[in-house]
Amino acid sequence: MIKICIADNHPVVIQGIKSFFSTNSTVEVVASATNFEELSNSLQSKAVNILVLDIELNGISSIRDIKSIIKENPDTKIILFTAVSEKMYAPTAIKAGVSAYLLKTNPLKELEMAILKVNQGIVIFSEAVKRNIDLLNKGKKTDRLYKKLSSREVEVLRYLNDGKKNKEIAEILTLDEKTISTYKLRLLAKLNVTNLVDLLTKAKSLDII
Repeated sequence: MIKICIADNHPVVIQGIKSFFSTNSTVEVVASATNFEELSNSLQSKAVNILVLDIELNGISSIRDIKSIIKENPDTKIILFTAVSEKMYAPTAIKAGVSAYLLKTNPLKELEMAILKVNQGIVIFSEAVKRNIDLLNKGKKTDRLYKKLSSREVEVLRYLNDGKKNKEIAEILTLDEKTISTYKLRLLAKLNVTNLVDLLTKAKSLDII
């Protein structure tokens, strides 16, 4: 049996996945968590082959938290199952060591197939992720610049989009406020805009946030 853990803010999502796999002869849900602390405890107490994780899980503030999970649980592969825009996050997540990135708009049957493939050591994307990455790779030279956003810059961009101030973002990411200002300036330069409103508008038009 492939033993999986589901980590998601919403109990209804967890229950839906549990129900889907309840009669499955290959995949067994052995643990679940609705926040980062519960997840850490579950991974310590249970032998988990694959973690099905929402990147927006309560308590996860950055991609570094996911890297930490991977480092502390080397035998557990991670599938990100999320609604977060994949155009920028999928490449970043795969680079961090995640085995698959699936959108929640996909049917659970696709999640099942991903679990089976990832258990065999295959790194996969959903078809939507592949299409968006291919489009980005085939884009104009100026468009390809957005591929060069670091994972930290993307995180700062997301928090700015949520309406958070530099000081709040600094506290969440445990960074200096001046560092956040530096990331913000880099984002303005890389997206070729001069103010926050235009930055967020352009990021949305590119499906980065």
